[in-house]
Amino acid sequence: MDEKDIISIITTKDGSNSLYHSGLDETYHSTHGALTESEHVFIKSGLDFLNKSGTINPINVFEVGFGTGLNAWLACIWANEHKKPLNYVSIEPYPVPLEIVEKLNYIQLKEENKSDLFYRLHQCDWGKVNPISEFFAIQKVEKTIQEFSNNGLEPFDIIFFDAFAPRKQEEMWQEEVFKKCFDLLTEEGVIVSYCSSGSFKRGLKKVGFTIESLPGPPGKREMTRGVK
Repeated sequence: MDEKDIISIITTKDGSNSLYHSGLDETYHSTHGALTESEHVFIKSGLDFLNKSGTINPINVFEVGFGTGLNAWLACIWANEHKKPLNYVSIEPYPVPLEIVEKLNYIQLKEENKSDLFYRLHQCDWGKVNPISEFFAIQKVEKTIQEFSNNGLEPFDIIFFDAFAPRKQEEMWQEEVFKKCFDLLTEEGVIVSYCSSGSFKRGLKKVGFTIESLPGPPGKREMTRGVK
């Protein structure tokens, strides 16, 4: 991250915090509601959809963009509530400083008694598998998706594709990235994203995904889910 890049805390319309990245002139989540967006896109349209048969055990999750750790924390809560083991791998080339994370208000708004899980996600070591609860283990990797290799890892059942928007981070929305995501997944694996642009859906289709356009979270008409 460049020295001129400043990360500041903002409040979104559902009362939950997000971050604003000055270098990209972009927020980490929807300004219409960070918590609402993550629950809708990655939990309800992702994990709930994947788990409808109940046969995948454990579920292997790959997240593109650890960011504030919100998606990982919600996934950890989901795993504990469903008693479903989740192995969670998340890449993030520019980790958010802990002093900023400690000021985010997610635990006050949703699960204050789960605050220990949130802080353990951020305080655990990068580059190794960290058990966070009985049903959730995370490996945080300080790399871009272009640098990431899944050598030694099981194929993933679901990908949370949560990169910055295409107009801000064009290199993350290229066909070679979508092909890498496709190759990382098991047969009938799932990719979910807040993004619903035509170029994104065409790119996913080109590498082999079957695409669904789903109702989006507040402020977005649609989101995207792809199945391998």
